[in-house]
Amino acid sequence: MQKNKLQQYFPIIRGKKEILKEIGKNPHLLNLFHSWKTKYQKEFLDFCSGAKGIKILYDSYFKEVMNPEYDSTRLESFISTILGRNVKILQILPNDSTRLTDETTLLWTDVIVELEDGSIANVEVQKIGYAFSGQRSACYSSDMLLRQYKRVRGKRGDTFSYRDIKNVYLIVIYEKSPKEFHQLPEIFYHHARQVFDSGLKLNLLQEYIMIPLDIFHEKMQNKTIETELEAWLTFLSSDEPEVIIQLITQYPKFKAMYETLYQMCRNVEGVMHMFSKELQMLDRNTTIYMVDELQKELEQKDEQLSRQNLQLSQKDEQLSRQNLQLSQKDEQIVFLQKQLEQLQKNKK
Repeated sequence: MQKNKLQQYFPIIRGKKEILKEIGKNPHLLNLFHSWKTKYQKEFLDFCSGAKGIKILYDSYFKEVMNPEYDSTRLESFISTILGRNVKILQILPNDSTRLTDETTLLWTDVIVELEDGSIANVEVQKIGYAFSGQRSACYSSDMLLRQYKRVRGKRGDTFSYRDIKNVYLIVIYEKSPKEFHQLPEIFYHHARQVFDSGLKLNLLQEYIMIPLDIFHEKMQNKTIETELEAWLTFLSSDEPEVIIQLITQYPKFKAMYETLYQMCRNVEGVMHMFSKELQMLDRNTTIYMVDELQKELEQKDEQLSRQNLQLSQKDEQLSRQNLQLSQKDEQIVFLQKQLEQLQKNKK
């Protein structure tokens, strides 16, 4: 059987027939496979067989290839490219933040690490950009800062100094970004830090990097990869075999990452359960997104109704003033009529 393009670069990739044959031998796997929608069955077979690339942003796959416990250099390279400086990962931090349970489900992937200089980097991947992204990001960043403060203060005790508190970086990657990002359709990298408009120089510790992959993908159509940042974002966003081949040719380090994922695909049962988990997460996230959007729509309608009520109130007030003026004029007319009647009586 003729190999597809990716199989020529990754010989460990198996064909669709071989994968289906293994699934068919196991009743449990066969039932699981048929429980998926047809489009997801095709997606699974496509990426396992190399007809398409693997969706790196799926939580299980991202953590499989980027887990610092396996190989810290990959995530270090990614964060270094995003921040524009070389970093070393000191340790992985737990995700047990003060976020509500519903809030954590909004995240496709959430990895928090402490860097060598004591600063904190949180890499989040969102399948869909939710409403109020700025407010959410500010809350999450503040949570990280507070957790760092409590941890460092507890460790230092009486020797604690605010000098010991380091920067926190919130890196948010959107597969489908919120509409606010599309007001700047040419920009796929947004970096923010808190500054004073007076020019006062103080380090307020919180920095945000937001990357809309859908805008990046649009901008890269018919364009070659030219920078390390473009290479990483291509790795995260593209499942086109031709693009993947271009990437691993120009940047060979990504070939090893794909090999990690295709080795994972050799374990059909394991990867099927991982994929099924991702589909459940996708359904949950989509539901939350719809509720979020409905809530946003209701708030907008409430705001519109409030404006209309204010306008009506102002019109009522204006009408009341006009009625008062008319009433005063009526009184003047009655008064003048009485004076006129009195004058006519006096003439007689």
